[in-house]
Amino acid sequence: MAKPELLVTPKSVDDIIPLAEAGADAFVIGEQRYGLRLAGEFLREDVKKAIELAHEKGKKVYVAMNALFHNEKVDELSGYIQFLQDVNADAIIFGDPAVLMAAREAAPNMKLHWNTETTGTNWYTCNYWGRKGAKRAVLAREINMDAIIEMKENAEVEIEVQVHGMTAMFQSKRSLLGNYYEYQGKVMEVENRKQEHNMFLHDKERENKYPIFEDENGTHIMSPNDICIIDELQEMIEAGIDSLKIDGILKSSEYILEVTKLYRKAIDLCALDPDQYDEEKDDLLAAIEEIQPVNRPLDTGFFFKETVY
Repeated sequence: MAKPELLVTPKSVDDIIPLAEAGADAFVIGEQRYGLRLAGEFLREDVKKAIELAHEKGKKVYVAMNALFHNEKVDELSGYIQFLQDVNADAIIFGDPAVLMAAREAAPNMKLHWNTETTGTNWYTCNYWGRKGAKRAVLAREINMDAIIEMKENAEVEIEVQVHGMTAMFQSKRSLLGNYYEYQGKVMEVENRKQEHNMFLHDKERENKYPIFEDENGTHIMSPNDICIIDELQEMIEAGIDSLKIDGILKSSEYILEVTKLYRKAIDLCALDPDQYDEEKDDLLAAIEEIQPVNRPLDTGFFFKETVY
């Protein structure tokens, strides 16, 4: 049985080698000026170095350009894409057609991964973007396993699915937290509204805490739980899903490393010895539960639910 790619989101250049040695096959990196909800900030020199290190280990690097672009940034896209071609990025992740059009001119041979996070809900749409030039479609997090398998069966492009980590529930281009504090007359830097600090919206009725942070792309509200389907990989691997992603946003480097090791073991077992995977998958889940932050319960997302929008 073919193994899917294990795709991981490092926090810094220093994470590349440890994660590669832990079993990651590819990495998503980028800077918030062009990419959304990244685990870490990679400026141009960081991108260049990360690609060099990953390629030395035989791994791939995909650079995120999936932000929502307004007119003032459109003229920057070709230059950034040309830079990514010069440093040998393996693919660009995009959602905005402006990136696709700029790539056609600046780097027509660059591999493109279509990712809007929410609209990859049917195989017609995936194939539409494939015919426009995308080589991969990243599926929405809100669809169930049956839909994922059906999409893979009918897709003309590679299919990527997130299997671990938190997901985005809301984004506004506005600085909602900053505007709120300014309204209160507190025009100051609010330290804990940045990614590296903890700020939550508390739903007392459901006892849920939603992480919230601001960056250059606005305000982001994240899911109260982390997806984890380390014990439910077999259907997707048997169906030939091309890439399984661990999203490390708002997690420590140590946590991402340990989770990568466990998913590497799970994928290898499932692909090479499904019976052994079936025997060990509960232990793999328990190992993640041991390192899981106490305020981040694990669940299976929408994989086994009716799709809800």
